[in-house]
Amino acid sequence: MVRHGRAAAGWDTDVDPGLDEIGREQASVTAQRLAQLPNMTLISSPMKRCQETAGFLSAMWNHAVVTVEPLVTEIPSPDGYELGERIEWLRTAMAGTWGELGSLYTDFRDDVVRYVAQCPADTVIFSHFIAINAVIGSCLGDDRLVIDSLDNASVTVFETDGDGGLRLIERGNQADTLIR
Repeated sequence: MVRHGRAAAGWDTDVDPGLDEIGREQASVTAQRLAQLPNMTLISSPMKRCQETAGFLSAMWNHAVVTVEPLVTEIPSPDGYELGERIEWLRTAMAGTWGELGSLYTDFRDDVVRYVAQCPADTVIFSHFIAINAVIGSCLGDDRLVIDSLDNASVTVFETDGDGGLRLIERGNQADTLIR
């Protein structure tokens, strides 16, 4: 799983920003690293920043299509929160557990984990900080929303066992991630 490159706008100012210049450079560097591997299926969150990050590897592998999968998207903010209120909600949520957020969010987590666990072949999934942490938490038996402070364009590697189980193989690069 690849976290998207740095977004051009914050979570409280744009619902779906693309990548900024640094994000494009991060995506390019990660694509160069992954391009050394055999071609694989490419999956992306529907969010622009993930699709743009995926586009760099897709171009290097001459893939015509990156499959968009809504199950690996960004954690939704609660209904009724205005764009400007999202950061405070996210900061509070990130300090807690999935269980504390309730069934809407445990369902989100479980859907992400189930999707990743059921990938039938080697796959590169371009996703988000919280979604990747959900899979890490599942592997470690840890209910916290944030386990690793994954850097933009970092690569976290999981292995499926064929029976719906996952194992964490390699943790992505860590950073002091600013939720902006």
